[in-house]
Amino acid sequence: MAKRLIPTLNRVLVEKNLQPSKTVSGILLPETSSQLNSGRVIAVGPGARDRTGNLIPVSVKEGDNVLLPEFGGTQVKLGEKEYMFLT
Repeated sequence: MAKRLIPTLNRVLVEKNLQPSKTVSGILLPETSSQLNSGRVIAVGPGARDRTGNLIPVSVKEGDNVLLPEFGGTQVKLGEKEYMFLT
């Protein structure tokens, strides 16, 4: 089993935020409530190269909070946590 995940090229590893099951005031939320998927950037690849060989850096950095697409990316589960590789 893998112990760590390292993104390559212009890929970004994001840890999905768990959606709360109830509000601060104690109201239970249904599982079908439509909330935006969000996550925290865990690791960032070095970037990709263009046709001339220049490195194009990735625009996000570790610790940034990002919105996740509903479809797309590669979902990975490591232990109890869910991650996504995004390009």
